[in-house]
Amino acid sequence: MSTELFKNQDDVIVLEQPLPAGQEPEPSDDMKQEETMIMRINTNIVQTLYEALYQGDTETVSSLLATDLEWWFHGPPRCQHMKRVLTGEYTPKAAAFRFEPRDVTAVGTACVIAEGWEGADAYWVHVWTLKDGIIIQFREYFNTWLTVRDMTTKAKRPVDLGWGSGSTRRGSRTLWQSRPRDLFNRSLPGLLLAV
Repeated sequence: MSTELFKNQDDVIVLEQPLPAGQEPEPSDDMKQEETMIMRINTNIVQTLYEALYQGDTETVSSLLATDLEWWFHGPPRCQHMKRVLTGEYTPKAAAFRFEPRDVTAVGTACVIAEGWEGADAYWVHVWTLKDGIIIQFREYFNTWLTVRDMTTKAKRPVDLGWGSGSTRRGSRTLWQSRPRDLFNRSLPGLLLAV
């Protein structure tokens, strides 16, 4: 909401007035389009990374990752497959475990989440954080259910990601959650990732 004050015929001064408590200005169409474009670009970068890893294209992989990539792992230590691939401990083609994402989803303009499952024994989630087209952080969750929530108080506008997200309970909203199709009857530990 704004008020226009006329100084003279040629000058217009716009004063921003605070919105009532609990309201946020709606993003402009240009901002929404820019966010959508960034989300698509980031999703394509992560998909390119998986393809390059599968093909053993280390040049492409290294061009997509920050030299000081930060990573975090949750799961049994023997299952740190992606860490072994990224550090060169074993190559993707020689590895018994192959990462073939079944779903790759952008969550906001900085994160892309990929998930995959292989039968009833292996379920994984990768959370990639990007900045300026480079992956700067990697979180791997193996055999763990994951829920990603926006915990900021300003997160009142639900985002429709197509599967019932947008909960506004207690000032937070679910942005993404695990949904492996073959493992619904399996008991796995669950984690909440607050962003």
